[in-house]
Amino acid sequence: MTSLLKYKRRLQARHGGFTMVELLVAVAIIGLLASIAFPSYLEYVKKGRRAAAQSHLMDVAQHQQQYLLDTRTYAADLATLNLTTPSDVSSYYTISITVGDGAPPAFTVTATPAAGSAQASDVTLTLTNTGAKTPADKW
Repeated sequence: MTSLLKYKRRLQARHGGFTMVELLVAVAIIGLLASIAFPSYLEYVKKGRRAAAQSHLMDVAQHQQQYLLDTRTYAADLATLNLTTPSDVSSYYTISITVGDGAPPAFTVTATPAAGSAQASDVTLTLTNTGAKTPADKW
């Protein structure tokens, strides 16, 4: 009877927890997976912010076309269009409008990544009144 009790105690002691080696292997595997997944996640977030900026540029272009119908000229800034930049765009991009002086009227809306932000390494996006988008591979 005592040998059976000793055997049960040994089994409980042996299966009571994880060894240090098992924990280190689990931590190493998690670290390896995180080192692969984290850069992909950051790129995904950057693309999402770029999509928000592109959407805003399209909205500005639409407002510019309406403004042209009303006044026969394009607006030189967002305030004239009665339009504000959403916070999820203004935190990472600076939006500017350049109006051409020639005939016919023309405009270019530009989204420049803000220096020091997470989007600083991203490309500058532009949209013209003709619908030309640059860089074409990022739209």
